[in-house]
Amino acid sequence: MKKILITGGAGFIGSHLSERLLNEGNEVICLDNFFTGSKKNIIHLLDNPYFELVRHDVTMPYFIEVDQIYNLACPASPIHYQYNPIKTIKTSVMGAINMLGLAKRINARILQASTSEVYGDPVVHPQTEDYWGNVNPWGPRSCYDEGKRSAETLFMDYNKQNNVDIKVIRIFNTYGPRMHPNDGRVVSNFIIQALKNQDITIYGDGMQSRSFQYVDDLLEGMIRMMNSQDGFTGPVNIGNPNEFTIKELAQKIIELTGSKSKITYLAPTQDDPSQRQPNISLAKKMLDSWEPKIQLEEGLLKTIEYFKEII
Repeated sequence: MKKILITGGAGFIGSHLSERLLNEGNEVICLDNFFTGSKKNIIHLLDNPYFELVRHDVTMPYFIEVDQIYNLACPASPIHYQYNPIKTIKTSVMGAINMLGLAKRINARILQASTSEVYGDPVVHPQTEDYWGNVNPWGPRSCYDEGKRSAETLFMDYNKQNNVDIKVIRIFNTYGPRMHPNDGRVVSNFIIQALKNQDITIYGDGMQSRSFQYVDDLLEGMIRMMNSQDGFTGPVNIGNPNEFTIKELAQKIIELTGSKSKITYLAPTQDDPSQRQPNISLAKKMLDSWEPKIQLEEGLLKTIEYFKEII
């Protein structure tokens, strides 16, 4: 049994991670300020004697003795991270400083949930970990993109200067049950619109591409990275390399829901990446041949069932 701290543990990904780590026999401390996280996501875990829920904001220091830290805390959808951009970048930067300081004091291993957004609107396709990215440093998405890039810098410097045991993953578009219904991301948006037979709204011409990863595949990669060989810090891409256009995603969701929705097109959003596809060669090599197992249709069906229940 390990004692494991998860920041953002009541969020979409954090709640699934909390559940899985408990099921594997660990003790889990879930830290969340409930800006985008929800008690509904972890209410079924509260009776577990090895699960502890703490309301706390990572921009403030936190003190505890643990073996591992998963640093997931940060709103990840544009609607939420643009609501208070200063708080978003403070969460990424000050949260990283506080959790790295904790890891340094207690000699814990710490994993940073970074993002494919560090690649910006990429001119290299698919994206490999050695690509530096094409990011607007002062656009509407920069509070999130640059916050995560700064967090990666902090992780690498704490490792080099203070020998903190770090792991860094770059998460590509992830979906599944417990996504926030109003987070503005395409999978949740399209499913809710389709279930309500409303027009499915695409920003731009729908030809921009994404690679969609089901949450269970992310958890597997994340846990393998946390427990990977000493000295391998990453960053490593964790995503599904199968690439789809946003229009193809909308058409697939209409088909799977049996919806009467029609697709409508709106003006494109600023700095929306035109392509996003991970090269996962490094993950396959370093994480025991990890690769996604759940493909788009199977994952969408599971996610559609979840949204049917909550709406």
